[in-house]
Amino acid sequence: MTKEEIFQLLRNFDQTHILDHYHRLDSEKKDEFLKELQGLDFPCVFELYDKFSKRENSAHLYDIGPPPIITIPRTPEERIRQEEARNQGESLIRGNQVAVLIVAGGQASRLGFAGPKGKLLVSPVRKKSLFQIFAESVKALGIRYEASIPLLIMTSADNQRETREFFESNNFFGLDQDIVYFFDQGMLPTLTPNGQLILRDDTHLLLNPDGHGGCLKALHESGLLQRLIGKGFSELFYCQVDNPLAKIADPVFIGYHRREDSEFSTKVVRRRDLEEKVGIYGIVNDKPAIVEYSDFRPGDYRALDEAGNIRHWAGNIAVHVISLPFIQRLNLHGFALPYHRAIRDVEILEPEGKIKKMIGWKFEAFVFDAIPLARKTCCVEVIREEEFSPVKNQKGSDSPDTARAAINDLHRSWLKEAGAELAPDAQIEISPLCALDKEELIRKLKGKKLVIKEDTYIDPLHFT
Repeated sequence: MTKEEIFQLLRNFDQTHILDHYHRLDSEKKDEFLKELQGLDFPCVFELYDKFSKRENSAHLYDIGPPPIITIPRTPEERIRQEEARNQGESLIRGNQVAVLIVAGGQASRLGFAGPKGKLLVSPVRKKSLFQIFAESVKALGIRYEASIPLLIMTSADNQRETREFFESNNFFGLDQDIVYFFDQGMLPTLTPNGQLILRDDTHLLLNPDGHGGCLKALHESGLLQRLIGKGFSELFYCQVDNPLAKIADPVFIGYHRREDSEFSTKVVRRRDLEEKVGIYGIVNDKPAIVEYSDFRPGDYRALDEAGNIRHWAGNIAVHVISLPFIQRLNLHGFALPYHRAIRDVEILEPEGKIKKMIGWKFEAFVFDAIPLARKTCCVEVIREEEFSPVKNQKGSDSPDTARAAINDLHRSWLKEAGAELAPDAQIEISPLCALDKEELIRKLKGKKLVIKEDTYIDPLHFT
């Protein structure tokens, strides 16, 4: 888009304050500012503003029906079905049909850490970063199944360089760098409540990432989607960077996804209690969907069933398998996912150079909004203690401390089932390269007596 076209666009949307600011800059700053303006989708953001400014302020409240969910196996028939799913998932991984996507566009500033959240150190003994835990899991899966598993990392404008440099400085954590792909999340301008663009500084507008759902758009626009499909990949395992217990490319989950002929599959856990605020998997308007807790009718979110259990129990943990042809279809005639408005406190640069705090409108897409658009879906219940311990807060629940404790508790439970003797206070960490799951650890410990009296990191050397 030429400079004249950009200027006309800004005039059309009544953004003359941006033009006035541009004309006050020196030539070098004008070039820098214009470069940013040319990369932004102004028609999209102003269309969204028009849509939300005309909408009622009241939240959408839904009637939520019970969805079909593959629950934790309890009968012999259900266990047989699970093993059949595992076999099918393993076949897909061996056949080089599964890629892994880690959504990692966020900064860890809320956690008191300067840098990308994926650099946060969370493992209990070796203090590994989230990125290292995931990368080593992908490497271990590749070794186990003699497969090439691409690792895709979605970054944002705020952390793209630091994320790439972190992988490079750590030699990609043992992965072949040719199968690690970085791509950038889309950015949208933040607007004032009266629809005005906001200056972040002299040469930049205030922008916000376009939400985790934007990964499906960015995959397409980056060319990575077509590249994967061209190489024969068919399924994408998706998780967010803040959950160190995520079972990367879980073959059971992938197998259920394929057996159900699903285009979009999701994992859920049972809510801890009535107060836990989490998106719920349910049926809305005869279609499966994930509904935010704030969109429930009063009283429904805390409703109990006839047996006294939580009625809407299926909490979303942001772990999915998505078919690549489905992602392609979502981008066929423009991006199909809807955007949501978030109202946040922001800082703006006033003409005289002073910083002022005010309210801003941000627009984001949510990946789970693809669920109602899929022809077939699948939902699988998993055990929270084995697969979900997000890092959201600096202290208290869902913090780095609780994630470390969850990893320790999980790995201690594996060792106990394998017959090891553990000191009560010993912190345990098992490398993915040693064992990806309890069953693999039990096989490797068969016939061996392991006594652990102190904090221990277990790697493949323990079994040589």
